[in-house]
Amino acid sequence: MLLRFTKMHGLGNDFMVLDLVSQHAHILPKHAKQWGDRNTGIGFDQLLIVEAPSNPEVDFRYRIFNSDGSEVEQCGNGARCFARFVLDKRLTAKKTIRVETKGGIITLDVRNDGQISVDMGAPRLVPADIPFQADAQALSYSLDVDGRTVQLAAVSMGNPHAVLRVDDINNAPVHDLGPKIEHHPRFPARVNVGFLHVVDRQRAQLRVWERGAGETQACGTGACAAAVAAISQGWMDSPLLLDLPGGRLSIEWAGPGHSVIMTGPAVRVFEGQVRL
Repeated sequence: MLLRFTKMHGLGNDFMVLDLVSQHAHILPKHAKQWGDRNTGIGFDQLLIVEAPSNPEVDFRYRIFNSDGSEVEQCGNGARCFARFVLDKRLTAKKTIRVETKGGIITLDVRNDGQISVDMGAPRLVPADIPFQADAQALSYSLDVDGRTVQLAAVSMGNPHAVLRVDDINNAPVHDLGPKIEHHPRFPARVNVGFLHVVDRQRAQLRVWERGAGETQACGTGACAAAVAAISQGWMDSPLLLDLPGGRLSIEWAGPGHSVIMTGPAVRVFEGQVRL
């Protein structure tokens, strides 16, 4: 059978988006891995699936597969593309959309200027909730990586993140430390790893090694986690701007117990069909 799909990106973080509301198919991890290959498939960082909700209080269910076939809880840049997709495909006429994800319920707001704001919910900072192995909650943790000690913050935005502060974003050890921290035994579900360079109290630069995908052009949940780490440790103030390789995101966070609000663009690239 042939399935219609849309290729989209949010700041270069690219996605294949499937409507399984008006189409019917059973997608397996092997399909995501096959389609995600940039040489023999469509090529993407994540596969986003739009489904009818199981919860009557939300509008859609949102599932996310990495290009290695692993299913993950949340994707912020994907959430913005999700909102643009369901409006463009006329699956809803709402400008405020509630979506059920594996990591919890999020709210998407499509603004008149075309930018999309996502209420990502409150960050989870208790180690067991991330999950991260630590004796007690702290703003910063020491982690032994191949005999050297690195300092990092641990945050869940529905998916786990480690955030390291660096002095030079261009020479940050993303491809060295990224995969080692991703698979570190103290992160039992693996982890996304952000490398944050604070420019001033309102602006920073960020690169992210994503669990199951490697370094990407942008990571929405990673930007939210980095903002939470920077505000918590007194490095930056809300609202702040984060420059990623693919572009800029605006992040707001009022502190513990409050939701993180992320605002940025979503772009449709092309339409296609794939054989299942």
